[in-house]
Amino acid sequence: MRQKLVKSFWRGKRVFITGHTGFKGSWLVLTLKNLGAKITGFAIDPITKPNFFDDLNLSKFLVKDHRENIQNFSALNNAIKKSKPQILFHLAAQSSVLVSYKNPDDTLKTNVIGTFNLLKAIKLNRSIKSAIIVTTDKVYLNEDKKINFKENSKLGGYDIYSSSKACCEIITESFKNSFINNNNCRVATVRSGNCIGGGDWTEDRIIKDCVEAFVKKKNLLIRSPSATRPWQHVIEPIYGYLKLAERLYGKKGKNYIGSWNFGPSNINLSVLNLAKLGKKIFNSQSKIIIKKEKNKKHEAKFLSLNSNKSLKKLNWKVYMGPKLSLQLTFDWFKVFYQNKNKKDVINFSIQQLGNYQKLIKYF
Repeated sequence: MRQKLVKSFWRGKRVFITGHTGFKGSWLVLTLKNLGAKITGFAIDPITKPNFFDDLNLSKFLVKDHRENIQNFSALNNAIKKSKPQILFHLAAQSSVLVSYKNPDDTLKTNVIGTFNLLKAIKLNRSIKSAIIVTTDKVYLNEDKKINFKENSKLGGYDIYSSSKACCEIITESFKNSFINNNNCRVATVRSGNCIGGGDWTEDRIIKDCVEAFVKKKNLLIRSPSATRPWQHVIEPIYGYLKLAERLYGKKGKNYIGSWNFGPSNINLSVLNLAKLGKKIFNSQSKIIIKKEKNKKHEAKFLSLNSNKSLKKLNWKVYMGPKLSLQLTFDWFKVFYQNKNKKDVINFSIQQLGNYQKLIKYF
């Protein structure tokens, strides 16, 4: 089965990305630039050091690099108005469960009010023909019953992060129904699994912890060793988003409005097994130690998505299992830490994109 897209479709398209300085946003910028799109970004400065976007100077691939907060509606709307995008990807978010416990106010303002601001801007700017609102696989009411969540599964959220993203889904649906003419702009929300890949230094992420421990030859402390997640390389859902955006833009775009899962089904891997695999790839002598936490914050132990809708209607599926995804991820970090010339890292990233395109027989 082929995930065929049309490269000529993206050539010259004006694309607006919120959250472009983040991990997933950086990969989306590289992917769209490789397809010939004209990209405008809107985001705050990267929150980690090092970081993918600024360390590799990805701003050179943008028409305009706006460093503003999504909570500022005026700045957001003016940026969209000036760039006149045809397609919009909304990735700006506070994306950590644990951070949402520490800073619930900013999590809600960024994820809920920020998304509301974005939807208002879509309503006001008629140039936008298709919009992808990126949420998360954590929008579902998860009672750890080992079910594969479908797009119509009940929304919920034990923690503030998860509930804020569920709110994004509800707000998007209601705002779209109330204020957005589907003839002018088609809007969809997308929910992917736990994305991994080169360039993610986000706090409290197992990949970051693995890389730092194995590179610096330190012991690796992990929490929730038995928790499983639908791990997937970030490139995979990005190509799903692109295909969906292309379909929304087309004559039959109304058929693709709504919510979509882009995650692996029944290909989960525990945190402990992920760490062991990473240790093997790095050929590391570091010890893996299970961290005992007092007053541990709640995190779901099991999470899995049913992506049959994307398979049937978009011909999208996951091609890379957890092992290959981890191999690509850790290979990227090896190149990053071994090369002072960051152009080599960009070239390696583009090479990984090209290899994936060959794998899925892209063009």
